[in-house]
Amino acid sequence: MLIRHATLADAPAIEEIYRHYVLTSTATYQEDPGTVEEREAWLNSHGPNHPVWVMEMPEAGVIGWGALSPFHPRSAYRFTVEDSLYLRDGWQGRGLGKIFLQHMITAARQLGHVSIIALISHDQTASIRLHERAGFKHAGHLKDVGWKFEKWLSLDFWQLMLR
Repeated sequence: MLIRHATLADAPAIEEIYRHYVLTSTATYQEDPGTVEEREAWLNSHGPNHPVWVMEMPEAGVIGWGALSPFHPRSAYRFTVEDSLYLRDGWQGRGLGKIFLQHMITAARQLGHVSIIALISHDQTASIRLHERAGFKHAGHLKDVGWKFEKWLSLDFWQLMLR
């Protein structure tokens, strides 16, 4: 297994992995799939303080991606990031998410970030458990803020303080 910085050449694999969740899951509240061109622009918007990584397996290529994104565009939030982590369908439940999240937390500390925020749909218990086990604390709940698959969705805020 290898975790490395993503390049533009990874955009199709990242988009393919994400597309699965857009179409089948409440792990993202995005409803319409994006394009590879949009994913390339997204990758270009992430600078050195907001890295994107991919996880590769020798036998399968890119099987996941993770990112530290700006939490909010206003400058006062510059030391807080939002995490994203997605594994290719079928690769969950093997401990890879835990390894990947720990890599992201270590990198966030090294980059000088003070806080990581995870926005997790209340019904995504596996993602909540993953973040809880990594030390994230429940920081808030927004009821019925999303509408996807003909149902209302609630959003939980999870936070990890890095100092």
